[in-house]
Amino acid sequence: MYAVIFTGGKQYKVSEGDVLSVELIDAAADSTIELDKVLLVADGDNIKVGAPYLEGAKVTATVLGGHRGEKIKIVKFRRRKHHQKVTGHRQYYTDLKITGIAC
Repeated sequence: MYAVIFTGGKQYKVSEGDVLSVELIDAAADSTIELDKVLLVADGDNIKVGAPYLEGAKVTATVLGGHRGEKIKIVKFRRRKHHQKVTGHRQYYTDLKITGIAC
């Protein structure tokens, strides 16, 4: 059994027991959260597709903690103009362990 969920502007295919990193979610470590934006649930040949979300479907997950991604350098440069701007960005992520899929 697997589901496709929508969180943080991205779609993820998840099964029970999967560990994944998603965009930052405001939740404490070791807490349980419910992701209710479920796009698809498949159990063998039984496939349910939402328009856009399935009503009553939810995925439960345990928050394992968080981390930050690698630093990305952003460079803006104009030749022959004495202009150069360098900035950086590190994205925050939340680690989730999928504990159940309910349809």
